[in-house]
Parts: sequence; structure tokens; C-alpha cells
Amino acid sequence: MRWLFLGLAGAALFTYARLHDLVELGLLSKGIPVLAMLLWLRQAPAGHYRRWISLGLLASLAGDLLLEWPADLFVFGLGAFLLAHLAYLRAYLNSCRHAAWPALLLAASTGAGIFSLLASGGLGDLLLPVGLYALAISAMLWRALARLGQAHLSRTSTWLAALGATLFVLSDSLIGINRFVQPFAAAPLAIMISYWLGQWLIAASTFATTNEQARD
Repeated sequence: MRWLFLGLAGAALFTYARLHDLVELGLLSKGIPVLAMLLWLRQAPAGHYRRWISLGLLASLAGDLLLEWPADLFVFGLGAFLLAHLAYLRAYLNSCRHAAWPALLLAASTGAGIFSLLASGGLGDLLLPVGLYALAISAMLWRALARLGQAHLSRTSTWLAALGATLFVLSDSLIGINRFVQPFAAAPLAIMISYWLGQWLIAASTFATTNEQARD
């Protein structure tokens, strides 16, 4: 519970900093929610799944700081979050290798739609990096959805991970739309709420893993 309070306090502090244009406070507070999740995750069942989810959160923490840095480090932040998605992909793939064609079709359509929308706004030199990123988040979403309904996996864990992955993709999409297509006033709040909630759900999925899944 203490880590939840720490995360909520960090989120409130960062939101306050954003609303009042306090750059230094924003930089200091942005990583607190994900850091709290990493500390909380130490209480989850140890094993392969927790290890890769932890690595994903660690990469996300780096991405948070890079994107908040006063200099334009967007490409480096993009790279950090790419690593986060690949870590989550590894966690999901290890526990389920089922193809799940409907999940693949849905994830691929989502990724292609997002990339097409962002490309329509003009990506310039970022066309290839954003394209690779869209491919990675599509793969991550596919494997998260593919775990649903698998008898050997905890139903609670699979749903938490699937919902978390969906919200993470939504947050990334909103960042891209706000940056490359059309800025909108609600973007900062919508991006962070969907991001924090998505990460929390992914982290929470580790606590509902079965013993077999945790050891995989």
C-alpha cells in the first residue's frame, strides 16, 4: 500500500508541476510513479515473468526522464520505450506461443492505423524510427492479447496485462498525435493517465501469475 501512496503522490506532484510550468519539479517527479511500481514489484512472485516486466518498467523510467529533459531528447526517449515494449513482449511470449490469429489481426490493424495517421502529419527523418516503434508496440499488444483464454495462465493476470498493454498503446498513440498530427489541450493529462494506469495494470499482472507461469 505504501508504494501505491508513493506513486499517487508522485503523479499528483508531476501533474501540479505540469499545470504550473515548473520544469525542474516536473523532471524530479515524473519518474516517481514508475519507480514506486518497481519497488512494489519486488513483492510479486519471482521468476522470468517478473524479471522481464521489471526490465520493461526500468526502461520506461529512463524514457520518462529522457522525454521530460529540457533538451529535445525525443528520439532517445523513443528508444527507451522501444526497449520497454520489447521487454514486455518477451515476458508475454515466454508464457504463450499460441499464434492467436484474431489477436494478431487486431494488433496489426491497430499499429498500421496509428502509423498511417502519424505519417499523414509528416514524420520526416523520424519515419523509420516511428515505423519500427509502431511494429514493436503492435507485437507487444498481439502477445498480450494472445494470452487471453489460455488455460495454463491465470485469467486475472492475462486480463490485467491485456488491458495494461492496450492503455500503453493508447498513451503512445496520443503522444504521436499530439506531436505530429494535431496538438490538443487535453493531451498531457490524457497521455499520463493512460500511461500510468497501463503500467500499473501490467505490473499488477505479475501478482496474479500462477506458479508455473512465474517460473517460466
